Amino acid sequence: MIINKKMAISGELNIQENVILANYTTFRIGGPAKYFVEVNSVQEIKDAILWARRRSPGASYGGQAKQNPSAGGLRYFILGGGSNLLVSDEGFKGLIIKMQNANIKMQSDNVKCKITAEAGAPFVKIILETTKAGYSGAEWGFGIPGTIGGAICGNAHRLGQSIAPIVESVEILDSSLENKILQNNECGFDYGKSRFKKTGEIILSANLIFKKQEQKIIDEVLEQAKAVIRRHPPFPSAGCAFKNYELKDKEDALLKNHPELKSRVRKGKIGVGFLIDQCGLKGKQIGGAKIWEGHANYIVNVGGAKASDIIELINLCKKSVKEKFGIKLEEEIRYLGF
Repeated sequence: MIINKKMAISGELNIQENVILANYTTFRIGGPAKYFVEVNSVQEIKDAILWARRRSPGASYGGQAKQNPSAGGLRYFILGGGSNLLVSDEGFKGLIIKMQNANIKMQSDNVKCKITAEAGAPFVKIILETTKAGYSGAEWGFGIPGTIGGAICGNAHRLGQSIAPIVESVEILDSSLENKILQNNECGFDYGKSRFKKTGEIILSANLIFKKQEQKIIDEVLEQAKAVIRRHPPFPSAGCAFKNYELKDKEDALLKNHPELKSRVRKGKIGVGFLIDQCGLKGKQIGGAKIWEGHANYIVNVGGAKASDIIELINLCKKSVKEKFGIKLEEEIRYLGF
């Protein structure tokens, strides 16, 4: 029986049991979390982690929920907006820490605008606030779901741009639960990733810098972003399933073996949706999961999809593209509970 039993932990911090995670992901897929807590401050984040570390064996540190046999405690996972995430049908046998800290502070001088945003702040809210005030830097991301913490962790990108250039600094919590400030050049930004995906350091807040721009130019980019949104599937998904293929150089083996793909190169990358389409997989359905007909890099939940259905389609795409084009696809989607 699924229950939502509340237990008073560390003052006002409440831990719930057996919370269905499908309700907290954009895929609308996922079983129950053994424990679940919403946090609104840095102290509550620390309290939740300490609570987990004092529980039964099988601890891990940070967002990737990897087992750490050298430490005691309960595994835990930091959850933002729930995009780019696939949760196991069996759920997560640990503590989900849902980031609710979402304060945003804006400082501007009519030349630059500095946004200080807590990790749980919606990325789209920051975009709306800055574009309305005539500042440029993230309008390309309009409509991208999730929080600013998640956007930084995965170096959110679209229309050939990413969040990395506007990040001035990031406040994090390290494995010793010490607060640290990292400058942009310490964040390890790359296509679709940052150091935080590997280290498990918890993003607490960030300083972002935007520049004053003509409203007409901002609106043009916003319209491009909105056009992208209109091409998104009308079904629950995690966003693009795979990262676009990055060419290693002009002599990349993919282009040597498939010269017909040269016309598909955009800013050093080839869209994976096209490659999957060339494998004849558009519209392929397993259970309630389908490779969307509108864009083959989207795997959608057309109703009642299970995580196992999604995994089968992901593996089918990887196998088919490997056989036809000789390259290995890399997922954008993160996994939890597998």
